[in-house]
Amino acid sequence: MTAKPRFAHVVFQTGQSDAMRDWYCTVLDGHVVFENEALTFVTFDEEHHRVAFLHPPIALEPKTPTTAAMHHTAYTFAHLDDLLERYQLLRDKGITPAVCIAHGVTTSMYYRDPDTNFVEMQVDAFADPDEATAYMRGPEYGADAVGPQFDPEEMLRRRKDGANPEELNGRAWCVDSGLPAALPVLMGAS
Repeated sequence: MTAKPRFAHVVFQTGQSDAMRDWYCTVLDGHVVFENEALTFVTFDEEHHRVAFLHPPIALEPKTPTTAAMHHTAYTFAHLDDLLERYQLLRDKGITPAVCIAHGVTTSMYYRDPDTNFVEMQVDAFADPDEATAYMRGPEYGADAVGPQFDPEEMLRRRKDGANPEELNGRAWCVDSGLPAALPVLMGAS
């Protein structure tokens, strides 16, 4: 048997350590474990740190849409209601998604941190990983691997009106939303 690694943490090199620390603590409901003039470690669960910031004492060039870099990190919630609860909490603190996408395999809200990295908050559409893989190999995903955008306020309204999570985790309800294609937003076009 081959040992399988588990994800431990992500480290960002940043010139805005205070803004990044505060943003991630807010978005992830995290807290600082350690901080000095060069490093900051943040966690939101039992791990000693999940997100870290390296802040060198030199000026850093800001990231641009044409910079080769990590695109996003993703955090999963157990239930659609948990994702919607986090959306409302962040919205009420002035943090709103840059784009929301019904991927089909997940329902995702992408936020931008102060350095413009995407942070995906998601909920899986399938309880079983094999079902998710089968969906990804199927015709709907093959025709559009990104999926349509959705309005999180519309999703929230529909859920409060009694729509079930399975319906809202699918693409059908938002295909005709009139929102532009999601891929250009993910590629930094807006």
